[in-house]
Amino acid sequence: MSERVASDHDAVDTHRVPIEAVGRTGRPRVVLPEELGLSDGDVVTLSLDGDDYEARVGTDLDGDSTVTHAADNRRLARERDGENRLAEWVDDADVSIGGSAHLDVVTEGHQYGLRTPGRRVVYTATAAPDSSLSDIASDLDG
Repeated sequence: MSERVASDHDAVDTHRVPIEAVGRTGRPRVVLPEELGLSDGDVVTLSLDGDDYEARVGTDLDGDSTVTHAADNRRLARERDGENRLAEWVDDADVSIGGSAHLDVVTEGHQYGLRTPGRRVVYTATAAPDSSLSDIASDLDG
């Protein structure tokens, strides 16, 4: 079951996160707050100013959790394949490399939202999938 929740609702925890470049490539990287408890390889739903995608959490050379790619579905996110919706969002939104964005915790461990600072977004919050179902889906994709 899903529920609509606004980014400015008391139930949504918001963090300011940096948007950095990956090396000299110019591809964007979002450094995730340590307190989110996300691990390398986790796949989460990531809303970009209200549009839902999937993203795989990675780890940079400093050991920080990061997102460098958002994809149209979980399989593409796990493989970091397909169009990079995060790069498109950075190009099209009022954010830039070297700047920051707001990261909203919609459903802890499962669903997050990146948004332009000052912009209000209404999310469709969903419950995290049953871990056994996620494991089966991962096995089928692998």
